[in-house]
Amino acid sequence: MWVGWIEFDILLGDVQSLKEKRSVVRPLVAELKRRFDVSAAEVGDHDQYRRTRVGSGLVAADRAHLVEVLDAVERFVAGRPEIELLSARRRDLHSED
Repeated sequence: MWVGWIEFDILLGDVQSLKEKRSVVRPLVAELKRRFDVSAAEVGDHDQYRRTRVGSGLVAADRAHLVEVLDAVERFVAGRPEIELLSARRRDLHSED
């Protein structure tokens, strides 16, 4: 069993309040869950309205599938025009590690 996750440090575009931030972050998290069948959530920078951290994770039977899905998730987030992806950190672990 493989467990993997990726965390994104994101700069939001023209956002002036926490309410506007939610209107960008919630659809992003929902689309990650729907499109890639992963767990996803806003995991940091809750009090800053122009920054956020979004995390996504999954469990897979083999590492190749895990890497394929995490790569697709990263491409999707990087391609969103309303945000700027500042960094992405990823980790994968095997159940026997």
